[in-house]
Amino acid sequence: MGDSDPIRTLVREIFLAAGMIALLVLAMWAHTGSMPPLVVVESNSMQHDSSGEIGTIDAGDLVLVHSPDQNKIITFAEATYPDSENFGYESLGMEGDVIIYERNGETDSTPIIHRALFKINKEQTTPMNEEGDCSEGVAWNDECIITWTVPGTKQVDVESLNLVFDGNGVGAYACGGVAAQHGSEWFGVENYTPPNPGYITLGDNNDCNDDQGVFEFAKGLSSMHSGMIRPIQENWVIGISGAEIPWLGTVKLMVSGGDSPGVSQVPGPSFLFLILFVGAILATPVVVEPVINRILRNSPEMIAAEREKAIALIHVSEEE
Repeated sequence: MGDSDPIRTLVREIFLAAGMIALLVLAMWAHTGSMPPLVVVESNSMQHDSSGEIGTIDAGDLVLVHSPDQNKIITFAEATYPDSENFGYESLGMEGDVIIYERNGETDSTPIIHRALFKINKEQTTPMNEEGDCSEGVAWNDECIITWTVPGTKQVDVESLNLVFDGNGVGAYACGGVAAQHGSEWFGVENYTPPNPGYITLGDNNDCNDDQGVFEFAKGLSSMHSGMIRPIQENWVIGISGAEIPWLGTVKLMVSGGDSPGVSQVPGPSFLFLILFVGAILATPVVVEPVINRILRNSPEMIAAEREKAIALIHVSEEE
């Protein structure tokens, strides 16, 4: 095969494209410390605007996944507590980090990407009795947890949690939907005893319907094998959401099967923006190449080269 063989050219171009993609993935891996470094958002549970919005998470977006081992998870409570060192921290349109986690640690369940509202830490503990039970407190990891603390709040060393996110000493988290219809303006928990330490999570678009069902009007989410999702333990966290790349994940959702909702929850304008984006990518070489060629032709080096070429041709003609 010669250098102009179309098959050889095609193979070379495929290898070049694959190499560029591999380098891009490796670069993102180095940046995030996580593999895969990107996830596609399938649902609208984090959506802030029905038409979609850059800077927040919409269905069809790609999101960078940062390793939880290399980054501290900052909750909404910590980011809205004036005395916290993380006060004012925002990510993807609101205070606090958005995390990707496995439902009750089940690797075969569809992961969830929701905001970490607050974290529950164990405080006082006692050993289990000889029968392996707890005479008081909650049994967890071979010990009995008596009291709990929620960083970013005044809930410190308490037997049960009582929190109202109304802006008084803690962040304000307003509710809509069913909660608002029943007169509950703010997200809150009342006399809640956690089954284990971990994060309470909530989709920004879920009207205070938290994943663990700790709010009075919340239904919560279920796992595939173990019922209601419990507070998210550290080893269930797949990653922390970084920057979003809008629209591009829509292509994957178009061909998704199984339990995926497909493109049913992708905002309508995202399809238009995706088409415009792809069109711009395809049109860029057509527009840029003539401009670059014109610049090169008018450069001093190119003019000098053309002059030398012309002089050389004159000399050849004279010799003939």
